[in-house]
Amino acid sequence: RFNFILLRENVGKRKAQIAAIRQSSGDLVLNVDSDSTLAPDAVTKLALKMQDPGIGAAMGQLTASNRNDTWLTQLIDMEYWLACNEERAAQARFGAVMCCCGPCAMYRRSALLLLLDQYESQFFRGKPSDFGEDRHLTILMLKAGFRTEYVPDAMVATVVPDRMGPYLRQQLRWARSTFRDTLLALRLLPGLDRFITLDVVGQNLGPLLLAVAVLSGVGQVALTTTVPWWTIIMIASMTMIRCSVAALRARQLRFLAFSLHTPINLFLLLPL
Repeated sequence: RFNFILLRENVGKRKAQIAAIRQSSGDLVLNVDSDSTLAPDAVTKLALKMQDPGIGAAMGQLTASNRNDTWLTQLIDMEYWLACNEERAAQARFGAVMCCCGPCAMYRRSALLLLLDQYESQFFRGKPSDFGEDRHLTILMLKAGFRTEYVPDAMVATVVPDRMGPYLRQQLRWARSTFRDTLLALRLLPGLDRFITLDVVGQNLGPLLLAVAVLSGVGQVALTTTVPWWTIIMIASMTMIRCSVAALRARQLRFLAFSLHTPINLFLLLPL
């Protein structure tokens, strides 16, 4: 049975979520994006995971429903696989997935009701926040003492950008959310496993170190007119090792092509 909630105006995702949660009555709340397509058993598998009362949220595995449209959508589909089956899967081993992604995440309603005021009142640069809802809500769950989990066999497909401009804007929003909510997460880290601390530090420090490496290479070219071969070799080697491991784990050679993401990261994402 479905109840449709009609709001007087477009108030954004966060306020729409809050309105729905406050009018809900079940034990669990499922959040999906408008372009998400869930596997028939995805809800069941998430609900089974949520039987543990210590779990506040759980997310499924994301794929790109339009994967075959362009080379970029194929690249993003691989990026999602890596984010889910490396990053989230590793975090879930310690009960602290740091972002239960918006396309498909299930929450414990009793926990949500305790957090709604904090969730609704988040500000960024003096204005109500209108991005990064999934990450912020996940951090609030962890802050409240709940575990957050990843369910790899709860499959969901979502539409991803098929052009570079929208993709870069999406990545910029996500990066801002990551850096902003990391400040909130810092207070949680002493109570979490040390791996989570290492992971959070790596996610935030890694791009900065990569930017320093690129800038030093550019500086070397400009000042000495020599090519920074060691920097190039190290970045290329790390890229191929990661792609090879992913191809081996997924048993799909297509992941070797994920190396194309490195120049996008270096020359388009980092400058943002």
